[in-house]
Amino acid sequence: MAKNDARRNALADAGIAVLAREGSRGLTHRAIDKEAGVPTGTTANYFRSRDALITGLFERIGARLAPTQEDLDRRAGQQPSRALFADYLRDIVRRLSAEPEVTRALFELRLGAGHRPELARVLGPWLRAGFEGDLAFNESAGLPGGRQEIALFRYAIDGLLFDRLTISIDLDTPTDEVIDALVSGLLPE
Repeated sequence: MAKNDARRNALADAGIAVLAREGSRGLTHRAIDKEAGVPTGTTANYFRSRDALITGLFERIGARLAPTQEDLDRRAGQQPSRALFADYLRDIVRRLSAEPEVTRALFELRLGAGHRPELARVLGPWLRAGFEGDLAFNESAGLPGGRQEIALFRYAIDGLLFDRLTISIDLDTPTDEVIDALVSGLLPE
């Protein structure tokens, strides 16, 4: 396997663009080569199988959507509260909204995993690890809510982002108001 991390990231970014635009059926090594403007076979040199490609895309999606250390540090010094939790949710929505192509690619993979076992094999552990990471952050930061509340917020945030990145049912309500309503409705005082 090739070891050039910059090229591997560029190929993964091209794969994310193809996936967001064409869906999982359009995601091929050749389509990524074309998107990245590299010779045919380059993507296969970095991602030898479809599973390796999907794993590489998940890793890149995770890296592109991860919170910055500054964001984590800023929250770490604050008193736990519903307002801090709402700020954390706003940051998640901001990061996912700022990278709509990446978020659409993630949704494409999740939808594809519903009927393609090879995607589910790769995606399931990755999503569960992200959920456990959110739960661990919540607990370490002393934020309110446990496993059930974090799951409910994940469901709500996924639905909110799906709405905002596709055809919205309510363009008039600002995203921050939706988040405030979710926190008020799902997290006890």
